[in-house]
This record gives sequence, structure tokens and C-alpha cells, in this order.
Amino acid sequence: MSLVGKIERINGSLVVSQFEGEPKMGDLIEVGNLKLMGEIVRLSNEIAYIQCYEATSGLKPGEPVLDTGMPLMAELGPGLMGAIVDGIERSETDLWELTGPFVSRGTNISPLNRDKKWIFEAKVNVGDRVSGGDIIGTIQETASFEHRIMIPPGQSGVIKSINSGEYSVTEIIGELETDSGIINLTLMQRWAVRRPRPIRERLPLNQPLMTGQRVVDTFFPVAKGGAAAIPGGFGTGKTVTLQQISKWADADIIILVGCGERGNEMADVVAHFPEISDPRSGRKLIERTIIVANVSNMPVSAREASIYMGITLGEYYRDMGYDVVVLADSTSRWAEALRDISGRLEEIPAEAGFPAYLADRIAEIYERAGRVQTLGTDERLGSLTLIGAVSPPGSDFSEPVTTNTLRFIGTFWALDSELAYRRHFPAINWLRSFTRYMGVASEWWSAQDREWEEMRAKALSLLEEASQIEETARIIGEKALPDEQRLVLLMAEMFREGFLVQNSFHEVDTYCEAEKQAKLLKIMIEFYNTVNPLIRKGIPIEKVRELKIVKTLMRLKENRGVEPINSARLEIQYETDELAKEYEVK
Repeated sequence: MSLVGKIERINGSLVVSQFEGEPKMGDLIEVGNLKLMGEIVRLSNEIAYIQCYEATSGLKPGEPVLDTGMPLMAELGPGLMGAIVDGIERSETDLWELTGPFVSRGTNISPLNRDKKWIFEAKVNVGDRVSGGDIIGTIQETASFEHRIMIPPGQSGVIKSINSGEYSVTEIIGELETDSGIINLTLMQRWAVRRPRPIRERLPLNQPLMTGQRVVDTFFPVAKGGAAAIPGGFGTGKTVTLQQISKWADADIIILVGCGERGNEMADVVAHFPEISDPRSGRKLIERTIIVANVSNMPVSAREASIYMGITLGEYYRDMGYDVVVLADSTSRWAEALRDISGRLEEIPAEAGFPAYLADRIAEIYERAGRVQTLGTDERLGSLTLIGAVSPPGSDFSEPVTTNTLRFIGTFWALDSELAYRRHFPAINWLRSFTRYMGVASEWWSAQDREWEEMRAKALSLLEEASQIEETARIIGEKALPDEQRLVLLMAEMFREGFLVQNSFHEVDTYCEAEKQAKLLKIMIEFYNTVNPLIRKGIPIEKVRELKIVKTLMRLKENRGVEPINSARLEIQYETDELAKEYEVK
């Protein structure tokens, strides 16, 4: 039952109201004569503190407030795929058509189009017993995506009627006979965004999420159903890296959450993303993508809700049995919204002004990632991989959002400003990054190449050794170093230029398949193992550096397929044999 109250006072986006009863935490509120949307964030008997999702300028004490009796809900059904919505699931394109580029406050529209008809094909029969999560039919929502209509969680019974045909999301497609009566079935269901959707069982992670980005897949992989963070300062390439992952990751559904990012940056994503071709289907990537755009000039409460909205959408598609990737850019802006709300509530601040419950909220988000057996009788498996960008001020990884995030993730891709300034992209620092999914990755990669784990360890060892040698070289000069150490520096340069650097705008290098990654890594290790004995026997490092194969190895990544890598192996043998003959080394 809805409760009515009135505004007592206003503090920015926070509205304090007196109700004629006791409302509930988290209830959605219509505030003032404009009916602005808001959410109860604190209660004191009949006094409610409401955080508005829209600007409160013009509101006055005494205006009415209405408690809808429901929390912030996501509408889940056909019509979302390819959509661009805000943090509370209002379609940005529909808002534009309704009010123009400047959205009028109090403009509330239904997230799902009530008029559009969808061709529904029933997959169950009258008399079938079904329960929450069971698929009762399908809709070909886009050419790239089949939408599976499920029984909402918590409901079970016998199908009394079911019909195929054209329906809108609110029209009745059938009836479910339950113990408590007849329930009408529609194409749409609702779910509270702050509550995880139920599952049958959480499963162990068993496969890496392949992204086609070498430094990610080979050195710091994330598992399907895992959680990862990518922190970095301004200009280090967070957004481009996330866009590369969204384009090339072997996932069925991509959900991109722009949380508090600059409007021009989000506008660029919205303008160009629909034009990107999907490498899986050859069609447009937007056909299996949802963009949640809640930029920095929007109210902080809607920004705080946007990540929960994106994850809830991801869980819905996960429950259909799909592999979903949710990319949140950035969780720092989300945490700043938390801090703003906490300050207006006059809560005691903790480190850097963030609320004391920051770690709990971050954990609440990342624990919703996972590989699961979904509800339903057909034993579907689905996964939700959550990747959050972090924007630490001044690239300070010791600030609260980054340090708390580290506690709850499995993969950490540390972006480095110095690498970015040197035009090394992706600017992922191989000395500061880590992954906890090596067991999962090793098992999968070993099926591609049994020596993969050994080669990866050797490459990282050489890169780490090179960083230590470089510190000495800055003091005494590289030419004063022994040739064995200069070879390590050469190898580090080859790894950086020929493996770690990847041009997202290059026709071939933008994506690197797993087989090619393994062979590139292997041939570089083979080169090192071949020339290292020659250096030890007295052949000058300058002669090794002058070999044509050195430049060839650093450009192999730009060739299609793996055949040029196999040819380069013969060149290594020929050129090193000739060098050994020249110096009469056996």
C-alpha cells in the first residue's frame, strides 16, 4: 500500500520527508509536484531520507511525496538488447525523442517498449510442470541473439495455457496454475537491482575468458565468471582496453556500464559502438550489447544505482545460460557517489572521506560475478564476468577504492602512466599486475601447448630481471654491462615490442588468437635459448642485435596466421648457425 508524506527539508539531492506511516528502506519514492524519482536511504520512524535520482532545484518544503512500496526494479524482457539506457533503465534514445537533448525532470518512461510486438515461440505444452528458471519459449530479439523467456524465480506449477504468436511485453502469453492460484505469464519480469538473482549452485571456474589481448590472455588471464579490476590514471587507456575486451571477448552478451565518466567520452562510445562489427557473427556488435550510460553530470544517486542495474541485467542473461561480461567504467566514480550520499546523510567518514562501509559495498558488487548452474530443470550453465575500471587520483594505487577492490578480485591489470607516455598500449605493467586464476588458465592453455606455463614463467622472469638491470644501466650505462645482461635487456625489448604492445587500430594486430599467442611466446623463448649459449662463448651482443631475425620477431604479430612464425624458426637456426661459423663457435 502506498504511503503519502510531505517534504520537510532539502539538502542538495537529499530530501527529508515526513510520512503518515512507516515506509521501508530502499523504497522508490515520487518526490514533489514534479514526481522526481528517489530512493529511501535512511529511516527514523516516520522520517525518511530520500536520495533523488534527478536534480532537486525548484522543490519546496511542503510538497507531497509518494512511497510506491517497491524498491528500484529492473524490467527484464525483450527490447533491451542493443539499447542505451541510463542508471535507472530509462531508454536514452526514447528520452531524446520525447524531450529533446535536455531531458525534462520528472520524465518517467517505461524501460521496455509496451507497444512493440515480439514473435514468441512456445517451448512447453499445456500440462507441463515448470518451476522458476525454466524456459517456456524463445524470441529472436536480434539476428545475433535469442531471448529465452523464463518462469520468474520463486514460482512453480503446471502450465494451464500457452500460446505462440506476436505479443507485447505486457500481454498474456499463458497461464500458470500454482498452489496459490492462477498466475498470468508475460514476456517481462521485474527484479530488485540490489538483490542478487537466485541460482541453483555456484560452480568452480574452469576456463579463461579469452580476449585476444596478449598481455591479458597470456600473462594475466581472468576466468569466465571471475572478477577483475583495471586501475589507472587519466590517459592510461582504461576505456580503450575495456572496449577491446568488449569487442573480442568470447562472451555471448556484453554489458557496458558508463558510471560517472565524462559526457564527451561516453558520447564517443555511444556514437561509435553501434558501428563496430561483431567478429563472431559479422553483424553489428551492438546487437548483443547493452550500454548503461550514466555520466558525471547526472545526479550521484542514479550513478550509484547504475552498476547494480548493469549487474542485474547481466544476471538475467546469465540465467538464460549465456556467458556475460559486465564492464564497469568506473567504480571510482561509483564510490565517489557513495561518498557524496554518505556526506549528505552526515555519516562519520572513514579514510579519504569514504563511508566506513565502502569495502562491504565493493564486496557486494564483485561477489555477484561467478559461474553458476541456473535455476530450472534443464541444468543450464551460465557465467557473469565482472571487470571494473578504477580511476585512482594521481595513479595512487594505495587510495581506498583500489586497495579495497584488491581484496575481492582475482585479476589485477595495473595500468602505468609511464608506459602510456611511451605509447606502449595496453599500458598494463607486468611487474604490478597479477592473476589468481593461473590454475584455471594453465589447464586450458596446456591443452594448446604443454610448455605454455614454463614459457610464460620464463618470459616474466626475463622481464623482471630486465627491470632490475635497467636500474643499474641508468647509472653506469648499458655498454658497461656484461653481454649476458645486455641480452636480457634485448629480450625485454623484443617482448615489449613484439608481444606486449598491441595496436587496437591495426587490422591484424587488434586481435590475436590463442594459437598465435602461444607460438609467438614460444619462438621468442627459443630465440633466447639459442643465442644465450653463443653470448656465453664470446660472441658480442652487438652481432646478435644486428641479426635480421630480431626485427622479424618483433613484427611477426602483424602477420596473419601462424605460418610466418614457423618460417621464422628456420631463419633463427640459419642466422645463428652462420654467426657461430663466423666466430668459429661450436
